[in-house]
Amino acid sequence: MDAARAAGDPVRRPDVFRDVALAAPVVALAAGPTWWLLGWPASFAAAVTSLYAALAVIVLHRLPPEAPGPGVGTANRVTLLRASLSIPVGALALFPVALDNAGAWWVIVLGTVAMVLDGVDGRIARRTGTETAFGARFDMELDAALILALSVLVWASGKAGPWVLAIGAMRYVFVAAGWVVPALDGALPERFRRKAVCVVQGVVLLVALGPVIPGPMAAFVCAFGLAALAWSFAVDVLWLLRAAG
Repeated sequence: MDAARAAGDPVRRPDVFRDVALAAPVVALAAGPTWWLLGWPASFAAAVTSLYAALAVIVLHRLPPEAPGPGVGTANRVTLLRASLSIPVGALALFPVALDNAGAWWVIVLGTVAMVLDGVDGRIARRTGTETAFGARFDMELDAALILALSVLVWASGKAGPWVLAIGAMRYVFVAAGWVVPALDGALPERFRRKAVCVVQGVVLLVALGPVIPGPMAAFVCAFGLAALAWSFAVDVLWLLRAAG
């Protein structure tokens, strides 16, 4: 078994393909009502398909042989489910137009379920002793992508100005800054603060999308979320700069 894993894990690879393939019906179930409610053209289906293909490539080519099996592992399977539910939201962000009430509520349902499951995958990994660098990165990148998509949809709703895009873009700006300032590319210690602030961003963006939430209130909660996010990044930037001397 160890030799098989070292050779590229051909024993577990069929299970990984199975898990990725099983995500496709979930994507379709999440995207189908979105397409029907909003009457999107074929380009929306093409965007969903492209995002699912990108997800499949990432999992199949980046999952290390030593990752817990069978398949992608239980914790990563939950993250894969979250990703499947988030794909239609990401596809909608590629068509930044205001959602009608039904569309907004459906996005809120998808986003809320994805956020609730965000607290499940990590807990499973910790309880089963199957935490991996891939799983942590997969979870983090999914959070960032979903928040970016939601910030685009809030901006498109007209309830907040272009500044709301900073909520989704800040993490990517931080990564890009690490290419310019090497000190910002250092490893950060684990902090509950980051996860809490991430949850806040998802909550405020979903609240802002609510059809019953007036524009001024939506802008206020988004501004609160952005301020909390800026504070969290500022704390990390200062820590990294001090650690680098």
